Amino acid sequence: MSTTYRYDVEILHLLVSPGHAYFGRARDGAADVPTADAERAELVAGQGIVGDRFFGKAAHMDAAVTLLAVEALEAIADDLGAGPFDPMLARRNVVLRGAQLTPLLGEEFALESDGELVRLRGGRPAHPCAWMDRVLAPGAHAAMRGRGGLRCRPLSDGALHRGPAVLLSPVPLEPDRAGDAVRLRPARLP
Repeated sequence: MSTTYRYDVEILHLLVSPGHAYFGRARDGAADVPTADAERAELVAGQGIVGDRFFGKAAHMDAAVTLLAVEALEAIADDLGAGPFDPMLARRNVVLRGAQLTPLLGEEFALESDGELVRLRGGRPAHPCAWMDRVLAPGAHAAMRGRGGLRCRPLSDGALHRGPAVLLSPVPLEPDRAGDAVRLRPARLP
């Protein structure tokens, strides 16, 4: 990163789960899988979070770690007149406060927490699934579009810790827009 912008953020939750909770029909209910809101999550470059359902899965290498701005969930709850929502129900690995995530698509950035630095590459948006209507509130699936978070690939080994952290970004961010919905337009072919 040539120019680095520093943003104070807070890591509120670190979800680590060896299994998928949301599959099949929502009316049948979520699967009962062990899920930890860890104090510390160990990341391995190119693999993901140790102990998580996406760790080492070839199909998820560029999306093994998901980030979510808690402000997005707060805005969705306001929009729907519901909530507050339990951020763990969104099933994103790292829930942050104070981080605008959309500008990090395709960028290399880092999170520094408790003296450890983890480098990540923003891969693609973390689109919500229809389960959000069941586990958060009716209408949450549509309301979460454009603010469901960011799927990332870990580029270095290290650990993230709950609590104060610093987001190091190669591009300027607007933390006060962390909860805004962003609709990305597909690239036009020449």
